[in-house]
Amino acid sequence: MGRVPATLDGSSGAHASTREEVVPLLLDTGALYALADADDDWHVRVRDFLKVERQSLLVPATVIPEVAYLLRKRLGAATETRFAESLAAGEMAVENLTPRDLARCAELLHIYDFLGFVDASVVAIAERLKLRALVTTDRRDFARVRPAHITAFQLLP
Repeated sequence: MGRVPATLDGSSGAHASTREEVVPLLLDTGALYALADADDDWHVRVRDFLKVERQSLLVPATVIPEVAYLLRKRLGAATETRFAESLAAGEMAVENLTPRDLARCAELLHIYDFLGFVDASVVAIAERLKLRALVTTDRRDFARVRPAHITAFQLLP
């Protein structure tokens, strides 16, 4: 049931899915922040992309505190609360890291000195789930990563 989390961007632009997709859309911090901040350069692209996509939305657990911090610091407590409500309502599924993911994060941090832990966790989860695409605004870093299961990620939107 891919949709724009209504409580996050303040709209009611949700679309119900007519069928369940096998492959979820994995979202990183930048995409979630852009969705909430109408003044962000990526806001319209991310919002419009998620309005038409039918896949379920998946957020790494490591992304949540980073998004929450940015939302509170830049947009205020009410926006952070809407984000928490969106998660609680199940508008996005949360993917936890496994011990193997944590080991892969450490490997990725050794390989890519520009990659932080949160982005490494996004890569590790994408590899484990064999996902080919990431919903991200971070073209610079994710374009430089070579995932274990494919040549490169497709960066959306």
